[in-house]
Amino acid sequence: MYLLKNFLGLLFVTFVVCVFILLMQFVWLHVKDLVGKGVEMSVLAEFFLYAVTSVVPLALPLAILLASLMTFGNLGEKFELTAMKAAGISLFRILRPLAVAIAFISVGAFYFSNNILPKSQVKLWALIFSLKQKAPELEIPVGEFYDGIDGYKLMVGKKNMNTGLLRDLMIYDYSDGFKNAKVMVADSGRIYFTADKKYLLLELYVGESFENLNRNQHQNTISERNIPYRREQFAHKRILIDFDMDFNRYTEDALADQHVSKNVTQLVTSIDSVKVLGHERSKEQSQVIITKHYFGRERVAERNVDAYEGSKEMYAQYNIDSLYQTFTVDERYRAASAALDKAKEKKDKIDYNALMLDDYQRYIRKHEIELYRKFTLAFACLIFFFIGAPLGAITRKGGLGAPVVISVVMFLVYYIIDNTGYKMAREALWPCWAGMWLSTLVLIPIGVFLTYKATTDSAIFNPDAWLGYYRKAVGMIKRTFRTLKKISVSSKKA
Repeated sequence: MYLLKNFLGLLFVTFVVCVFILLMQFVWLHVKDLVGKGVEMSVLAEFFLYAVTSVVPLALPLAILLASLMTFGNLGEKFELTAMKAAGISLFRILRPLAVAIAFISVGAFYFSNNILPKSQVKLWALIFSLKQKAPELEIPVGEFYDGIDGYKLMVGKKNMNTGLLRDLMIYDYSDGFKNAKVMVADSGRIYFTADKKYLLLELYVGESFENLNRNQHQNTISERNIPYRREQFAHKRILIDFDMDFNRYTEDALADQHVSKNVTQLVTSIDSVKVLGHERSKEQSQVIITKHYFGRERVAERNVDAYEGSKEMYAQYNIDSLYQTFTVDERYRAASAALDKAKEKKDKIDYNALMLDDYQRYIRKHEIELYRKFTLAFACLIFFFIGAPLGAITRKGGLGAPVVISVVMFLVYYIIDNTGYKMAREALWPCWAGMWLSTLVLIPIGVFLTYKATTDSAIFNPDAWLGYYRKAVGMIKRTFRTLKKISVSSKKA
C-alpha cells in the first residue's frame, strides 16, 4: 500500500502537469479562433473542457512514464529498493501491485477512448468550426487600415473614446469586386450594430464618395485612361453592412459519419460496409473497361455480352496491319487520330475510376487508423510503466531532474515513431495495423530489456561501469596489437 499510495499520488500530479502543458499547446494552435471573438465565458469553458479530453491520449502515457520513474528513482535514491531486495523481495514482486493498478488504468483508458473521446471530439470540432465562423469583435485601431469587415477596409484618423465619434474616415468598399471598388472619405462618423446584431450600420457626416461606373461595360470599348466614375458629396450618409455577431453553433450531425465520432463497433461496421461498396464499384468498373473496346462496339457490348464475344471473334479474322496498309495517307492520319482519341478517353476513364476507388480506400484507412488507435493507447500505458519503473530502479535518481529528462527523451522517441507510423498508414505506404502498432512493437523490446537489466541489478547507467568496460576494451586492443607485433617480428627473423 505504501508503494501504491506514492505512485498514485505522483501519477495524479504528473497527469495534471502533462495535461496542462499539452492543453496550452492545443490552445496555441487555435488561439486565432478564440481571441477577439467576444464569446461568452461559458463557451470558452466548454472549449477547454473538450480540449482537455482530446489531450488525454498523449498525457496519460507520459504521466505514467514520469510517475513510475520518480517512484522507483526515489526508492533507489533512499536505498528503500535495496532494503526490499535484501529482505528477499524480488523486483517482480515489488512491481506486482503497481502492474495491477496500471492494468486497471489501461482498461479505463480503452473505455475512455472508445466511449468518451468520440463524443467529446464531435463536440470539440463542432465548437471549433462555430468559432471559426464567428465574426470578430469590432475593435477599429487608429491610424491604420482595419480589414475585419468583409469587403471593406476602414481607416480612422482619430477616435473619441467617450462619445465613440470617429474622425477623418477613409473607407474602401470592394464588396462588389476590386474592379468595382468605391472610395469614401468623411469628416466624422459612427458605427452601430442593429438590434438583432446581424448588421453593421455605418453613419457618415460631411464627406465624398467616388464610384467606378465601368461595372456593366466591356473593357475593350473604353480606354484604360478614361474610365468614368461618379462623385457624390453628402452631409449625412448611412451604409448597412452584413455583420452577424451572433454565435451560431455548427451542427454536430455533419460530423456523425466521421471516424473520430465512432466507437469500435461503429468503426468495424463502417469499414465492412465500405469495403463491400468498394468491391462492388471496382467489379462494376472492371466489367465496363473489359466489355468496352475501341472499335465502336460499346453499345453492342452493353446490350449483350454474348454479342460482344461474337463481335470479338468476327474482328479477330482481320489483320489490322494489312488493313492499315491499304489506307491512303489521309485515312491513316484520321485512323491514328481516332485511335489516339479513344485511348485518351479510356485513360481518362481509368484515372477517374481510380480516383473514385481511392475515396473508398481513404475512408477505410481513416477508420482503420482510428480503430487501432483505441487499442494502442491502452498498450502504451502498460509499456511506459515497464519502461519507467526499471529505468527508475536502475538510475536511482528521484526528484524532478533526471526523471523529467529521461521521460521527455523517451516520449519524444515514442511520439516520432508513432507519428511516422501514422503517416505511413495514412498515405497507404504501410498497412494500417503496421503503422499504428509500430511504436508498440519498437518499445516492447526496450521494456523487456530494461526490466531484465533491473532484475539483475545491472549497472547499465553507471558511469564507472562504462569506464571499466572502456578500459577493458582498450587493454584488449593493446594486447592484440602487441601479439601481432611479436608475430610480425618473429616472421621477419625467420
